[in-house]
Amino acid sequence: MASPGSDLEDAREWTKDQWRSTLLSRRRRLPASARFAEAIQLTALLTSGKVVRRGQTLCAYVPIGSEPGSVQMIDEVAAHGVRVLLPIVAGEGPLDWAWYAGQDSLRPGPFGLLEPIGERLGAAALRIADMVLVPALGVDRAGVRLGRGAGYYDRTLVIAAPGTPLVAVVRDDETVDRLPREPHDVLMTAALTPGRGLIQLP
Repeated sequence: MASPGSDLEDAREWTKDQWRSTLLSRRRRLPASARFAEAIQLTALLTSGKVVRRGQTLCAYVPIGSEPGSVQMIDEVAAHGVRVLLPIVAGEGPLDWAWYAGQDSLRPGPFGLLEPIGERLGAAALRIADMVLVPALGVDRAGVRLGRGAGYYDRTLVIAAPGTPLVAVVRDDETVDRLPREPHDVLMTAALTPGRGLIQLP
């Protein structure tokens, strides 16, 4: 795990909200040039054939704001022969899914997300995924993921087929020793970071 910075030294007893506040603040301070470089690194990893392979199905998402990655990254992955499913927020239940068909197929959705406009395949489409990329603010060595608190992914990931890799996408310094865990939290099996690549968990 990454060495904690000075703002994490007293984090052992933090709540999830305290973690979110600190990690979001860190992300906002990151220069655009660093975000661009990270997106290029993640794209290279995802198109290398070592993380996900041609012909496989990847459940991904379009990064927004300060999240690692870019919509161009999704384009490159699809261009390398990987079938990409993107999430659609459907009420309070699990996420729905539709195929990615290029940037012109995206529209604004809730929470500032970009969602595909194609045919909705239902929440059960997650079961055909060979890998699921999951947005995260942080992940710990046990696979506990810190999201933004809405709970959509925790309600969704329980549908995934047994053994499907669940991969939190975070920055190199957003893998930490321990995060607060609640009973509904779905554990990640790996983390994907720009500089350290695919890290198996726990």
